[in-house]
Amino acid sequence: MSAQTTLRTSPGAGFAEDFSDEPYWWRAARPQHIDTGIGSDRYDVVVVGSGITGMRAALDLARGGASVLVVDRDAVGFGASRRNGGFIGRVLKKTYSELSQRYGESHARAIYSELGEAYRATFRFIADENIACHAVECGRFVAATSSAHQKALVDETRALHDAFGYDYTVITPATMHLAMGTRAYQGGVVVPQLGSLHPGKYHQALTDLALAAGVAIRSGVEVRQIERNRQGDRFTVTAEGLGALRADHVIIATNGYTTRKLRWHARRVVPFTGYMAATEELPAALIEELVPHNRTIIDTNTNIDFFRQAPDSSRLLLGGDTGCGVEGTEAVAERMRDILRRVFPQIADVRFSNVWSGLCAGTFDMMPHLGGQDGLWYGMGYNFAGVPMGTYFGGKLAEHVLDPSAAPSIFAQQSFGTMPFYNGNPWFVPMVMRFFDWQDKRLARRSA
Repeated sequence: MSAQTTLRTSPGAGFAEDFSDEPYWWRAARPQHIDTGIGSDRYDVVVVGSGITGMRAALDLARGGASVLVVDRDAVGFGASRRNGGFIGRVLKKTYSELSQRYGESHARAIYSELGEAYRATFRFIADENIACHAVECGRFVAATSSAHQKALVDETRALHDAFGYDYTVITPATMHLAMGTRAYQGGVVVPQLGSLHPGKYHQALTDLALAAGVAIRSGVEVRQIERNRQGDRFTVTAEGLGALRADHVIIATNGYTTRKLRWHARRVVPFTGYMAATEELPAALIEELVPHNRTIIDTNTNIDFFRQAPDSSRLLLGGDTGCGVEGTEAVAERMRDILRRVFPQIADVRFSNVWSGLCAGTFDMMPHLGGQDGLWYGMGYNFAGVPMGTYFGGKLAEHVLDPSAAPSIFAQQSFGTMPFYNGNPWFVPMVMRFFDWQDKRLARRSA
């Protein structure tokens, strides 16, 4: 997720002495403005957006011999890439079973096969580049919010096991202590082959690698217009403070930061605000009780709550209440404290060291989308899967620019739709989130 506005710092009751309204990840990797200089008014590729997708694409393109310029209207790393939870997974909001029922098993298998490849490719990339970002295959516990959710979860996990061989262990209410220090859930499933990382350090490393490869970067620059030249094979990119630049290819990698100046793309992504907090340092024994084995944790609701230990300290990181519309440090902190009261009452009064909000981006079909035509490319709409899919999409975009005959992605074969009259203003998000809440409560009542 990424912040649209900076929360107001207001340390006091419930806030640690070192409290900050910036993301916890910025303690180790603060975003910076970068201006390498614009050496030319023409580039092989202009990348709009300096997040994981844009920076990975730029890196691979530069190593492939292309001249590349990355532009971003904010500091490099200000957005989702250094604000998210740092989860590395291989699932989507649309489950394997849902996709099978709607589109057929072969299509679902293709989607989830490529998801698996994105997951593995992310770890391969980190290892190959020797990136020190606490990347680890720590496992994940998915906590069931009701017995009906538990049944659906086990059925879905079994379907993925049958299709791909993914291991899992069912946790019952009686064995919850093995997976999580709470009585708030009705069991769940442990999936050992899922991971996590430090998103700030990961994105900083990506940026450093891109700079070393010769990528030009200019932050604090907003793209106002992208026009296809009359020749049809080249673009003019007009950016504030830069004038008109020519490019053979343009990659749009703005996700939740897509402005309405990029009208076609803005009409297809739905920005929504997410919230996170970090507690003060907790005793080692307590953090192990809350989140055993350093696993990441999510629940089964559509609008998830999620938890993990910080990879470089004994703080608990948590998030949730996505899209609820609250603003301001105190209001966000209270929402996060409500989650603690419900899930971890034993630390309900712990102080927060960081509280932050930010923008994610969904799509109308709740699927990520990759594609392009005649030199104008995009990768966006990650629906909570930004770390692996952003890494993977960035690589695929570079691959297709450098080699038009490269193998296609299943995510480029799906229509990237919008809704009538939608112009990029997500005014309806709070109502949609409340609808998701109602759906989850209705499912839970089946087991009451």
